[in-house]
Amino acid sequence: ALADLQSLEKRRDKAQRGSKSGDKEAKRDLEIIEKLLPVLEDGKPIRSMDLSDDDTAIIKKWFLLTSKPTIYAANVDENSLMNPDENPYVKLVKDFATEENSETVVICAKLEADLIALEPEEQAEFLADVGVTSSGVDKLIKSAYRLLGLMSFLTAGEKEVRAWTIPIGTKAPQAAGEIHSDIERGFIRAEIIGYHDLVACGTRKAASEKGLARLEGKEYIMQEGDVVDFRFNV
Repeated sequence: ALADLQSLEKRRDKAQRGSKSGDKEAKRDLEIIEKLLPVLEDGKPIRSMDLSDDDTAIIKKWFLLTSKPTIYAANVDENSLMNPDENPYVKLVKDFATEENSETVVICAKLEADLIALEPEEQAEFLADVGVTSSGVDKLIKSAYRLLGLMSFLTAGEKEVRAWTIPIGTKAPQAAGEIHSDIERGFIRAEIIGYHDLVACGTRKAASEKGLARLEGKEYIMQEGDVVDFRFNV
C-alpha cells in the first residue's frame, strides 16, 4: 500500500500538470487517482473498491500492487477439511477476503504432501477416504484461473493430448492461434466435443455417432473443456 501511495503521488503530480494544460487523458487519470488515494491512506487495498470497467482498465496499466487479484489459502487439518465452515479461523479468513473482493481456498498442506507420493488412482481413493472430491491444489489452480480470467481447451491426437490456456471469451480462430499462427490464418471451422461427452463415449467416433460433435465457425466463443479438432487451409 505504501508503494502504491508513492507511485500514485508521483503520477498525481504529472496528471495535475497535464490537466491544467487541457489534457483530457491527464484529467481522467487525476479523477481516478483522487478516488484511490484516500482508500490507500486508510490502509485498504485498491482491490477492495467497486470500480467501473473503464477505471479498472486504466488502473491495470499502472501495475499497482494492491490492485492485483489475491487468493487466501486457509491451511487446516484433515478434520476441518471436511467441514471448513465449522472452523472459526476459516470464517475469519473468508470474511477478511470478502471485504477486499478476494477469494479463499481451504487447503490441508499435510494431506497435499501425502498425495504427492501416490499414483493418480491412489490419490482418488485417498481423497475419498477423507471425504473430499478434489485436492486443495486443484482448487487453488481453478481459483487462480478464475481470478485471472483464464480457461483451457483440449486437443487430442494420436501422438499427444494437450491443454491450452486462453482468456475467457476467446473466439475459435484466436484459440487456434495459440497452437500455431498458420492455423488461425487458415481457419475454416472447428469440430468440438465437450470433455465429459468424450469421456462418456470413449472415442471421438462414438461421440460423433451420438450427435455430440458439432462444427463451429469463426464467431464461436470457446468453452471450458472443449475438445477441438481445428480444420484449416493455408
